[in-house]
Amino acid sequence: MNNLCADIGYRSINKHGEQLCGDHVEVIEGENNDIIMVLADGLGSGVKANILSTLTAKIISTMMSKGLTVEDCVATVAATLPVCSVREVAYSTFTIICIRNNQQAEIIQYDNPPVILLRDGHNVEIPFTEMMIDGKKITRSRIDLRENDTFIAMSDGCIYAGLGRDMNFGWERKDIISYMEVFFEVGFTAKTLNTILLDECMKLYGGQPGDDTTACTIRIRAREPMNMLLGPPANRDDDNRMMALFFSKEGKHIVCGGTTSTLAARYLGKPLVPLLEFPDPDIPPIAKLEGVDLVTEGVVTINKVLVYARDYLAGNESYVEWSYKQDGASRIARLLFEEATDINFYVGKAVNPAHQNPDLPINFNIKMRLVSELSECLTKMGKRIKVSYF
Repeated sequence: MNNLCADIGYRSINKHGEQLCGDHVEVIEGENNDIIMVLADGLGSGVKANILSTLTAKIISTMMSKGLTVEDCVATVAATLPVCSVREVAYSTFTIICIRNNQQAEIIQYDNPPVILLRDGHNVEIPFTEMMIDGKKITRSRIDLRENDTFIAMSDGCIYAGLGRDMNFGWERKDIISYMEVFFEVGFTAKTLNTILLDECMKLYGGQPGDDTTACTIRIRAREPMNMLLGPPANRDDDNRMMALFFSKEGKHIVCGGTTSTLAARYLGKPLVPLLEFPDPDIPPIAKLEGVDLVTEGVVTINKVLVYARDYLAGNESYVEWSYKQDGASRIARLLFEEATDINFYVGKAVNPAHQNPDLPINFNIKMRLVSELSECLTKMGKRIKVSYF
C-alpha cells in the first residue's frame, strides 16, 4: 500500500438548446480500495442520449465494482439499453478508468477519444491491446502509477470544439495535449484542470456547444492530511484533551472561532495576534498564532466556505474568487479543496450565546449543520473525512 490517492474532477456542458446532457460520468468505490470511473456518451443528444449514457455508466461502474469482467459488463449493457426508434440501434460509447489500489490504472475504451496521460509534464502515449466483444472493438491498457500522473478522459464534444469556427478541423487531441501540458507544473487539482479544459471548449464553441461536451480528469497525488478545530467542547474539563488530540495529528492545523482560538493559544502558551485587515468586508479578519497554520472566525467564515464548496461541486464558477483572495474563507477553501486529501474535524458542542439571537439567519444558529453539510460536500469531492465531537 503506497501513500497515493486519486484526485478526480469532472464536468459536462450540454449541447446548445438541450436541457439534458447526453454524456454521463459515474465514479464509484469498488473492492480493495479500487476506484472505478465511467464516462459514457449516448447516441445523439437530449433525453434519449441521457438515458443511454446514464444506464451505461451506472451498469458498468456497478458491475466492475463487484469484480465482474468487462466482457460481462459490455454484454449486459448491450442487452439492457433501449433501442432508438429512429436509428434502430442502442448505442453509447464509454471510457472506463479503474484505479487499482492506487498502484495501477486499467483503461478500457469503446469509441471515445483515447485517454490522455500527462507524466512529468509531458504526454505519454498509453500502449493498448484490442479485443472484440459482441461485435464492438474494445481497447484495453494497464499502466503502473506514479505520483502526479494525470489522466484526461473526454467525450468527442471536446475534440469537435471550434469545428467550422475557430478551427477548420476542430480542437484535435494533439491540441488539447499541448494546451493542458502548460498547466501541469502549476499543481492544480483535478477539478481545476478539468474546469480549465471545459472553459476553453466553451470558448471555442463560441458559447453555443454543438455537442454534449464532457471531460474527467484524474490526478494521482500523495495524501495530505488536514486538521480543523471548530468550537470549544461542551464540557470545559475536555479543553486540554481536545487540544492535545488536535495538535498531535499530522498535517496542517486550522482553528476557527474566537473562543476556540483563545483556548488554542492558552494550550500552546503563545500569543494570539488579530490582524485588523479586511480583504473581504463580508468576512471577519484572521489572526496569527504560532503553531497554527490558519486562525479564522467561526460560523460566518465556515458558512462562506460551504457556499464555495457547493459551487465547487457544480460549475466551480467561484474559483475565480477563492483561488487568490486572502480572507479567511478563501484561505480555508484553498486548504480543504486543493491541498487536503484527508480531513479531521474536531468540533466542540458548546453553545455560543451570541448565535442564539432570533434575528440572525438560521445557518448562524446551527453550527452542527454547517459542519455536517461541509463534510458531505468534501466527501463528494473525494476527501476522506473524520468528525470528532467534544
